[in-house]
Formats: sequence, C-alpha cells, structure tokens
Amino acid sequence: MAAKLIGAGLATIALAGAAIGIGLIFGSLIQGFALTEAMGLFALMMALIFLYAF
Repeated sequence: MAAKLIGAGLATIALAGAAIGIGLIFGSLIQGFALTEAMGLFALMMALIFLYAF
C-alpha cells in the first residue's frame, strides 16, 4: 500500500514540474494554458492509475 502512495505522489510531482515548464515557455500564448491543463490532467490520471490499477 505504501508503494502505491509513493508512486502516485512521485508521478504527480514529476508531471507537475513538466507542466510548470510548459506554462513558462508558452505562457504568452493561449496554447500555453491548454498544454498546462493537459499536463495536469495527465498527472492526475497517472496518480489514479498507480493507486487503483496495481
């Protein structure tokens, strides 16, 4: 159980960093918001997969 929680936390932290980077690079464009939102949703999906699939 602890491994599931650790894996979900690491996936969220790692992808949150990528989303911040995308937001900084494309921050002046409308596309930046869409990419940042997509990375946040991907991080949530990965965390839920780690929690409930394994």
